[in-house]
Amino acid sequence: MADSMTMSGAPDAGFTADGEQYLTFTVQGEEYGIDILRVQEIKGFTAVRPIPNAPPYVKGVLNLRGTVVPIVDLRSRFDMDIEEYTQFTVIIVVSIGDKVVGLIVDAVSDVLNIPAGEVVDAPEVGGDVDTTFCAGMAKVGEKLVLLLNIDKLVNNDAIQKLEGAA
Repeated sequence: MADSMTMSGAPDAGFTADGEQYLTFTVQGEEYGIDILRVQEIKGFTAVRPIPNAPPYVKGVLNLRGTVVPIVDLRSRFDMDIEEYTQFTVIIVVSIGDKVVGLIVDAVSDVLNIPAGEVVDAPEVGGDVDTTFCAGMAKVGEKLVLLLNIDKLVNNDAIQKLEGAA
């Protein structure tokens, strides 16, 4: 079977009209994805200015071209073990409503086009497990990618207080 070609004559990258693109990244060896349309930029990790009385998962703020950007460490947000940042650690700058927030992740993986039919609801775990930030799950090859709802992942009240304090 011949490879499909785009109008430019380049091989098709596997994009489908019924899917969405997700930026995937790792946190403590697990694969996560967020809607690529919410990503403004990806930057290498740099030190941030701590803010007193911030929630533990908010590491501080960063001045990004004149905009004060709250920085959320996803390891801390997910109650995972905290480890030293490495040369692969990055900050993914995302838009949440009219706010801009940075997410510290272990490493960026890929941009994936996931057909809508491949996304399933996150399983109900019950008990004290908070899955409100899960938009769904997708099987991509042999790996399972947890798709995040960043609107629910980041507490807007905490972010608004930080912007006022900064």
